[in-house]
Amino acid sequence: GLSTQPIWRKLWDDVMKTRPPNSENITCWRKKFLETFFSNVLHGVLDVSSDWRLNDCHFSPLLHSSPHVSQLTLCNMLQGAVELTAEHNQKVLENLAVSLRILKFQHLLSSDQSIRRSLVLLLHRLIHHGSVSQVSMYSWPVPDTVLLVLILSMSAGFWRSGNALMYHSSPCGLCREEGKAQSQESAQGRAERGHCDEREWSDGENQKGSPRAPEEADAEVNGCRADACLNSVLSGPRSPLQNQACEEASSKVPCDCTSIQGGSSHCISDQLFCHPILRKTRRRLKSAVGKKRRCLRRSRGPYADPEDLYDFVFTVAREDNSGLLDKNSTTEGENAETWTSSSPGSPCTGHAGCKKRGSAGIFSLKAAHRFRSVSTLELFSIPLTGETCRTLSNLLSSWVSLEHLVLSYNGLGANIFCILSGLRALSRHSDCHLRVVRVSDVFSHMPCMELVRCILSAFPQLHTLSVSFDLKNQLEGNRPEGNPSCSEAEIPESCLEQLEIRFPREPLHTMFLLPVLKASKSLQQLSLDSATLPCSQELGLLLEALKECNPTLKKLSFHDMNLAEHQKEVLLLLQDPVLQEITFSFCRLFESSTTEFLSEIINTVKRNSSLKSLKLPGNRLGNHRLVALADIFSEDSFSSLCQLDVSSNCIKPDGLLEFTKKLEGHIQQRGGQIQFTHLRLFQNWLDQDAETAQEALRRLKAVCSVVNDSWDSSQAFADYISVM
Repeated sequence: GLSTQPIWRKLWDDVMKTRPPNSENITCWRKKFLETFFSNVLHGVLDVSSDWRLNDCHFSPLLHSSPHVSQLTLCNMLQGAVELTAEHNQKVLENLAVSLRILKFQHLLSSDQSIRRSLVLLLHRLIHHGSVSQVSMYSWPVPDTVLLVLILSMSAGFWRSGNALMYHSSPCGLCREEGKAQSQESAQGRAERGHCDEREWSDGENQKGSPRAPEEADAEVNGCRADACLNSVLSGPRSPLQNQACEEASSKVPCDCTSIQGGSSHCISDQLFCHPILRKTRRRLKSAVGKKRRCLRRSRGPYADPEDLYDFVFTVAREDNSGLLDKNSTTEGENAETWTSSSPGSPCTGHAGCKKRGSAGIFSLKAAHRFRSVSTLELFSIPLTGETCRTLSNLLSSWVSLEHLVLSYNGLGANIFCILSGLRALSRHSDCHLRVVRVSDVFSHMPCMELVRCILSAFPQLHTLSVSFDLKNQLEGNRPEGNPSCSEAEIPESCLEQLEIRFPREPLHTMFLLPVLKASKSLQQLSLDSATLPCSQELGLLLEALKECNPTLKKLSFHDMNLAEHQKEVLLLLQDPVLQEITFSFCRLFESSTTEFLSEIINTVKRNSSLKSLKLPGNRLGNHRLVALADIFSEDSFSSLCQLDVSSNCIKPDGLLEFTKKLEGHIQQRGGQIQFTHLRLFQNWLDQDAETAQEALRRLKAVCSVVNDSWDSSQAFADYISVM
């Protein structure tokens, strides 16, 4: 029954010799220590020989701590990936495959071929045969496209069929076992189809009296044999010469399914295209035969040259996206046929990308084996080019296991439409699991509300949607041709619970937001940021819409919106009987207000028993208004307020001490019965009198939990002046 937390905390001080970030939020020091210990040893930050307790030849730091690691970050040149895939760390990798849930990449640099081989093995083991459910990438100003697409593709569960670990000298044992099982199933299937041939032929012989019997028998026999040949082509390796021979035979030799030569490449190709499902595909492919043959000369089949990663990576971006990027492309039925007929070593589809270096790769997603994929993908501050966006779009279009998608500051621009195309394709899968989408960037290429409607109309099952842009694109409206506007998209009734919109100084028109609110009956949280109010009635219209459409709304937040002239609406919100958390962050509430307005706020909150959290950061409260807020907890108050945030409000130590004394008096009058538990004081002027501030904080911490920081107000003021 004794806690070991103090021991692990002391071990941290002895071994790490650093102050852990956000130490107040650490709930388990054992887990924190072992995860950090593993990471520091892996990256060479911690020298185990410097501590006598760790300097033991029989002790493996990585092996000892690996079962406790649920989150791992790989940086720079991916040295950690090379170390983890070394032969002597095989057991460490096996432990991580069980324990690791979150894999992060940060500040990556370009890597050579040997490092990419190690990364392939690591991702294959931890994602495809492991427990990693989240892949996050951070701060990669000039991403290596090959490396980026490799990580994205393997996170989505894709790798080449029949040779998933083409960069490793020995095949993956788990894949080998799965391959044996599949081979046995395939052999059993071929045996069953052989019986099918004999049975159907026998039936045909017995029905000679019917004039239709021979034709029907031939058709069914040929269908069964074509199925068998299709299976053998899709599953078995062929040499480049056989690939080319098959292709030439399919375009020159007339189809004759009655004379099947066992194992003949020509006949396999003929039967493939004789199969009823594939005839249409053959007609579509013949038109580009010249381009195909040029690409075929660079084809290698499923067992390709292990040095040629580039081919596979860039074919991902050129996949026929089922009409996602081109409205005039083939129908869904035709695309299903193309998907069925594609195989390792199949001809290149002849997209424009074939003209670029490395783009002649034949190994497409259609031929890649599908492994386990992650459920969360996060990309922070990683510029995405047009080709990378097309790759990501193709991956998203079938990534049914994906539950959380975060795209933050990726410089999408017009490529946002490409991403939306992939998401729309994903939404058509009945087993799609996407529930959280967060998109943020510097420039918006389309109005925020239009993007919200577009995403929500495709994914009514979303629980969280966040759209955030810093600045409005000056060229907005000059959109690429062929991308229809989403502004008129009809929104079905949705499951949305949390909606966050950061407008790039766009006017907030309730009429555009209203369809979203009406469709989101289950909305619990709404956050509106950096919007302008086009008229004085707009906020009132919004409150009426919220009251009518979203009766279960619990949390409402306004950030960086000028509400100085909307005192009536602010008071209406504070007396709402349903809202439990209200945030007015940097809303200039008291810029032109009178003392009567502050008194009305206090009296309104005192009468509201449902409000649990009131956040007022950045509203120029100052000392005197902070002291007045203590009356919320007076003896005659019905307030249930638990949390109060007064960060960035020019509060000085003497004002905080006076607030503390007044609060203590109210608590004493109420016999110690008070629900107030949390006070946030970030970025106030408490450094101006350290002794007074310490006394105020000491007395406050006896009443509630106080969260503050050591903020240098003089430096902050200097920085503010310097940018004015």
